[in-house]
Amino acid sequence: QVQLVESGGGLVQPGGSLRLSCAVSGRIFRPNVMGWYRQAPGKQRELVATITSGGITNYADSVKGRFTISRDNAKNTASLQMNSLQPEDTAVYYCNIQRSGFGSYDVWGQGTQVTVSS
Repeated sequence: QVQLVESGGGLVQPGGSLRLSCAVSGRIFRPNVMGWYRQAPGKQRELVATITSGGITNYADSVKGRFTISRDNAKNTASLQMNSLQPEDTAVYYCNIQRSGFGSYDVWGQGTQVTVSS
């Protein structure tokens, strides 16, 4: 059973930084895409950032220039460096991994809370 283990959430003041990490537990074929999504209270889950196995990144407009996604293909881990955090970044952040074709899957983590407040 493949699981995603997320860490790094917490409480931070506006303007602060946090780094989220996501590790794959279990043996899987390499994910095509690893990404982070978030869901704020009363809102739908939204994309934050994704990264392909080749290193191509995609960011939501609201986080461009502040957040950086990275991955380690050898370890099947992904990270999200979040700088200049604002109260509107408060949400539960979810890691997601996807693979299409042979050995396909779409797996979500349990989520980690990020709260930006003074």
